[in-house]
Amino acid sequence: MKNNQFINLDNITDLLPKEFTEEQIAKSKTLFYKEMALAMHEFYGGKMQTLPKAPIYGFNWFNVWYTPGVSAVSTTIRDNNDSSFQLSNRKNMVAVVSDSTRVLGDGDCTPSGGLGVMEGKAMLMKYLGGVDAVPLCINSKDANGEPDPDKIIEFVKMVQPSFGAINLEDISQPNCFKVLDVLRKECDIPVWHDDAQGTACVTLAGVINALKLVGKKMSEIKVVLYGAGASNTSIARLMITDGVDPKKIIMFDSKSTLHINNDRYKNDPRFYVQWNLCQITNPDCVTEPEEAFKDADVLVALSKPGPDTIKPEWIKLMAEKSIVFVCANPVPEIYPYQAKEAGAYIVATGRGDFPNQVNNSVCFPSILKGTLLVSARKITDTMAIKAAHSIADFAENRGITIENIMPNMLEWELFPKVAADVALQAIKEGVALKNLTWDEVYQEAKKDIMDTHEITKILQDKEFIKPITDDIIIEIMNKVIQKVQ
Repeated sequence: MKNNQFINLDNITDLLPKEFTEEQIAKSKTLFYKEMALAMHEFYGGKMQTLPKAPIYGFNWFNVWYTPGVSAVSTTIRDNNDSSFQLSNRKNMVAVVSDSTRVLGDGDCTPSGGLGVMEGKAMLMKYLGGVDAVPLCINSKDANGEPDPDKIIEFVKMVQPSFGAINLEDISQPNCFKVLDVLRKECDIPVWHDDAQGTACVTLAGVINALKLVGKKMSEIKVVLYGAGASNTSIARLMITDGVDPKKIIMFDSKSTLHINNDRYKNDPRFYVQWNLCQITNPDCVTEPEEAFKDADVLVALSKPGPDTIKPEWIKLMAEKSIVFVCANPVPEIYPYQAKEAGAYIVATGRGDFPNQVNNSVCFPSILKGTLLVSARKITDTMAIKAAHSIADFAENRGITIENIMPNMLEWELFPKVAADVALQAIKEGVALKNLTWDEVYQEAKKDIMDTHEITKILQDKEFIKPITDDIIIEIMNKVIQKVQ
């Protein structure tokens, strides 16, 4: 391949005019990744495909893999449904289920509008965790055009015989709370809501390491959570379980804050998760940002995409060596350079083109892999917390700084380690059907991950995956420059 200076996308800012300001650079990168994503998805026709995992040596092998031979497989599974985990790919297959009513920061994108994200989840599961996954975007609307959580619940129950686990994704609140809680109780396979549990896991991991760098304890910090959706409510739950004092948490929603006198949540049973937090956090019923941010040690924002959602003057009120996580996608609630200028000591976002990416991608592939390998029947909060500490420890052992508190997706050694730690936690809690050692889980997860990497490399080298050149990248960036100038 020629002209490949920019193929890795590591130095695309070199293509920008030297006179561009920090704000123009930030806007250019955001727009570039959007334009690049659209072009590449069209170029490749999506990003996932299905390939055989068993050989076909000649014509008669079709009689083994299909009829008449496969009849023996069907009747064996009929007589013992659990044998489906040994006689099919079910033990390594995840359904990524979404009604696409809250896709990233773009809201309701119609059912098929979520396919780009759900295919992305499937790609990350396979490449990072060695897990096979299928995107299933469904229409959950009722006759009035409103999303119906019961339709999602019924759909998942119907398809669960084909899968080893379910990953819920991009379901709007309050429906997401009911869907997760009901399915966790009533399904025979683990159900994971990555927007909630996954985001909570990686955020907790990042906070753990950030606190190490600033010399503060989890039990002593004051926390502002900006946004009261599935992500931040789950973050609050995991933080409290891991040692944060709920009385030192103030959570903002789109209108005010959560507190005991918030009748909107008290009188609406659909928001039972928020009402539970109203009863244990913010005992002084603080409602104004200026009071909430004063002397706060940690801000975790998962709300409206910015860059003007979080005000610099609020960050200026925070405690010394403040920790600011602004993780809205596709644009953080405030750009990192603005947060730094306002006094933030450590700044993290959900994006990989800024320092300290806090992204679910470093947790969900390995959590699901560890869960599947020991046939766990659920993924508990303590399994997610175990994963958070495993991720934090991995980063600390290889070295952390104020601009590098988290592992990234290229540090492949992380994923089998987290898988093994999660699997052992599942065994400890009695939710696993298989009793494997840490090393057995680690080695199997590592093999599946490395095999995927090698297969992908062969497909690239042999050009079964079509190559691209720098010409495409430069052309897209030139279009971006024209729009930003």
